[in-house]
Amino acid sequence: MEKDGSNLPMRLLYGNPVGRFTVKAMLVLKVPKIMAWYLHTPFSKGMIRRYIRKYNISMKGYPRVGYRNFSDFFERRRLRNRFDGDPEHFISPCDGMLSVYPVTDKAVFPVKGSEYRICDLIGDAELADRFRGGLGLIFRLAPNDYHHYAVVDDGYMHEHHFIEGQLHSVQPIACENVPVYRLNRRCWTLLETEHFGPAVQIEVGALAVGGIVNEIENTPVQKGQTMGHFSLCGSTIVMFVAKDRIALLPEIAELIGTGIEYKVNLGDCVGVRKMQ
Repeated sequence: MEKDGSNLPMRLLYGNPVGRFTVKAMLVLKVPKIMAWYLHTPFSKGMIRRYIRKYNISMKGYPRVGYRNFSDFFERRRLRNRFDGDPEHFISPCDGMLSVYPVTDKAVFPVKGSEYRICDLIGDAELADRFRGGLGLIFRLAPNDYHHYAVVDDGYMHEHHFIEGQLHSVQPIACENVPVYRLNRRCWTLLETEHFGPAVQIEVGALAVGGIVNEIENTPVQKGQTMGHFSLCGSTIVMFVAKDRIALLPEIAELIGTGIEYKVNLGDCVGVRKMQ
C-alpha cells in the first residue's frame, strides 16, 4: 500500500502556473514527438544500461538479445507471463499502482478532486450508462514496470477505438492540475467477459508515450493472453466494471475513493466474482 508520490520534475512542471505554461509550450512545439523520434534511433542505446540501474530493473525472464535502441528495449516482451488462473478471480491487466473509485449514478468517478464522466473518456453515453454504480480501477504504470498488458478474463474483445489527444504526464501531481484522462491520447475497448460481465478498458498515453499498440480485436480471447503494449515511458490503464460484478480483495476495497495506491503485478488477483 502506498500513498501518491511525484518526482521533482513533475512538481515543477505541473505544480505552478509557469510550469503548466511550459508543458503547453512543449506540446505545441511537438517536444514529445521529438523525444520519441530520438528514442527510436541507435543513438539512444546508451540510455538502456543507465535506465536499468536507475530503476533497478531485473532482466530475468526476458530473451537475451541485443536491443537496437531504447524503444526496442522498453517494448521487450517476457518469455512467459504468470497469472492467477482461477476463473472466479479478477486479475490485474498490468504491472502498476492501483487506485479504485466508485462510479456515481451519473456515471461519474472522482479522481484527485476532479470528476470524470465515462462518456467523456469513451464518447459513448449509452455504453457508459452500463457502468453506473460500478467501479473504476486505475492502474498507473511506472518507468520500471513491464509495459505490456493482458486480458483479464475469458470472453470476447470488440474493436478498439483510438482517440487522438495530448500527451500529459500521468503522475498524481499532473492529475491534480490537469484533466489528464479527458485530454490524453487514449484507446478504449469493450470486453464481454465470461465471469464478470461487460468491462471497458482504456489505455491512456503519457508525456513521452507516442504509442498504444493493441494486437488483437474483434475476437474471442483467453484470460492472461497478451492484449497489447505501450511504447515509451509511464502510462495508465483505466478499467470500468459493472455494478455488483466483483468484490475487491479486502486490502484493496478499504482504499476505494481514498486515492491511496496499491502495488499490483500483471496477473495478480485483485477481486473475486460476486454471485448474481
